[in-house]
Amino acid sequence: MSAVKTPIQAGVNSTGGLYRCKLWLKTRFHWMQLGWYWLKPYRWKSMQDKFRTIYQENVWGNRNSLSGDGSDLSATEVVRWELPQLLGELEVKTFLDVPCGDFFWMKEVDLTGIEYIGGDIVPEIIAKVQTDYSRPGCTFSLLNLVTDPLPKVDLIMCRDCLFHFSFADALAAIRNIKKSGSTYLLTTTFPQREINIDILTGHWRPINLCLPPYDFPTPLRLIGENCMEFDGAYADKSLALWKVVDLPS
Repeated sequence: MSAVKTPIQAGVNSTGGLYRCKLWLKTRFHWMQLGWYWLKPYRWKSMQDKFRTIYQENVWGNRNSLSGDGSDLSATEVVRWELPQLLGELEVKTFLDVPCGDFFWMKEVDLTGIEYIGGDIVPEIIAKVQTDYSRPGCTFSLLNLVTDPLPKVDLIMCRDCLFHFSFADALAAIRNIKKSGSTYLLTTTFPQREINIDILTGHWRPINLCLPPYDFPTPLRLIGENCMEFDGAYADKSLALWKVVDLPS
């Protein structure tokens, strides 16, 4: 297995106060744009109803994928190239993708020889992807990552999810992943962030899983996604790999 990529290898210029100042301004502007969320009445709804509303109203506003900009083909170019190579290297035969969203970009990934399970909390999403994409070796299930028992698989991918969760919900999801007895977790992190802030579930912010309250160990692999949203404000966005047994309890 190859070594963890450094921030420079991942395309992130993390040095200098000017960079940090620009990053702070860009991210604060982005959160202000999404600030209306905090005034929406569904902020108090269940997790399922929150994400159902986000899906039904296309809150993230992407024209191609109701799962948001991070699920567009342009945003997943690196992931679509790297993921099959990683699955092959790890000899993955069973693969849980949760949340699977609308399967917009994953349908382009070569999953030959792999039993794929897509899970999502939104019933309407699961109904649609079951109709459009279910086939032998590719199935979909209604799953709540925080509360539902998860199947034991070789690899769980949890991309673009935990940063939508409050600290409490994210930690509960991590405990649930550990309970599954699966082998690997591949999930989103922002390794250049110096602090994590709490939110209400359903909003979002970048998180560094190696910092409190998550306290993950150094990842086995770090795949920089080359995220160019908001003029590179989230350029450190990465998929990181851990053994599930090594995750904090």
